[in-house]
Amino acid sequence: MKNKRIMSAAMAVMMAGSLAACGGSASSTADSIASSTSTAASTEATAESTDEPVTIRITWWGGQTRHDLTQQVLDLYTSEHPNVTFEAVPSGWDGYFEKLATDTATGGMPDIVQMDYMYISTYAQNGSLADLSEYINDGTIDASGIDEALMNASTIGGKVVGIPLSTSLVAFTYNPSVLEEAGLEAPEDGWTWDDFATAAKTVKEKTGKYGMSTSPVIDTNMFNYWVRGYGEKLFADDNKSLGYDDDKITEDFFAYWLDLIDAGAVPNPDEYEQIATLGNDANPVITNEAAFHQSWNNFTTIGANAGNDTLKLVAPPVNSTNTKALWYKPGMFFSVAETSSVKKEAAEFINWFLNSDEANDIMMGERGTPASESARDYLINSGKLTAQQTDMFNFVSTAADYCGDTPAADPAGISEINTIFKNIGYAVFYGQTTPADAAAQFRTEVNAVLEANN
Repeated sequence: MKNKRIMSAAMAVMMAGSLAACGGSASSTADSIASSTSTAASTEATAESTDEPVTIRITWWGGQTRHDLTQQVLDLYTSEHPNVTFEAVPSGWDGYFEKLATDTATGGMPDIVQMDYMYISTYAQNGSLADLSEYINDGTIDASGIDEALMNASTIGGKVVGIPLSTSLVAFTYNPSVLEEAGLEAPEDGWTWDDFATAAKTVKEKTGKYGMSTSPVIDTNMFNYWVRGYGEKLFADDNKSLGYDDDKITEDFFAYWLDLIDAGAVPNPDEYEQIATLGNDANPVITNEAAFHQSWNNFTTIGANAGNDTLKLVAPPVNSTNTKALWYKPGMFFSVAETSSVKKEAAEFINWFLNSDEANDIMMGERGTPASESARDYLINSGKLTAQQTDMFNFVSTAADYCGDTPAADPAGISEINTIFKNIGYAVFYGQTTPADAAAQFRTEVNAVLEANN
């Protein structure tokens, strides 16, 4: 029976792989893992670390720069702890969670897993992630410098299932030269959605370039911010339904962006899919062909790495109903597999990775603004950060006036919800349905997914 359960889970993983979304969204693979997979293999954690030889399997996603820097960190840790060696399993974002789901289904989850906010609830709920509370309580992991909101976001079902490595915020990146070409001044924090629409349309009219290079429906992050702007939650506390009752909120979101797309200020679906194939390094805001880009507060650093060091950050436009719609999002976590036999040693490494000057000297915030306040202060005072990295770090502080509570981790089924949101949004932008009908459809389909998965 056990083999049949594992086979069934693996089959579900392979079927889910065909549902992978574009851009920053991944497939609904993680949501497909049966809760029984967490019992596919179970090994007792080592009670205490020893000087005996230890091998820690670790996996993460990222680009080549992250791979190279992380390997340097692992090598340094081994040089300082000769009994510890690592089996590194780096990956790109595409396919990362498909492989992780397969490994989990067959009892082979690596000891340390770089985990995303989108999936941590799913893996926590099916029992795949270890509770790290004991290692925080006994001082193995020093989490005192991590904002309480970030730690709360990694606490699911009363268990600390991940240690936040970085924090990020939804942000608008702007290109000063394109705005100047259009005769516009740079935006300031506290600007409104009307201000943005006017600026985006003016850029198109005066320069022929995009006002913004982003699709508003590639995932639900910007929509989440929009909903919070009305003082509402995207998801109910029990994750079994949407958290707001007024479909006018959704209708207005679709109508707002449809207007900008019709004006040519924002790419239509076909244009955006072409932009997406270029990758971040060739995004129009980086190549001086767009004024704005909505992403996270690390995008100016991405731009500088791609050759444009002039990009700037500004907080997203505000809604007068609630100006504290932003939230500190855990950029990613290190989690430990419940099946790991080296939990203590894994916790010791995570603490060193998070807090040590040596590790931060190598990573230099590559995974985003460090979640640890001491690490942020150390890097800012080191004089080693670029101007863009300093802006990224400082944005965490300057945007505080616009931040509310960090929402709970995305519910199980979120990747399927992202796909629904994108498909319905595209139908609106193609003129195949109205914003009002799309809002009603979104509620019906999303509630069904949430009810089935949570």
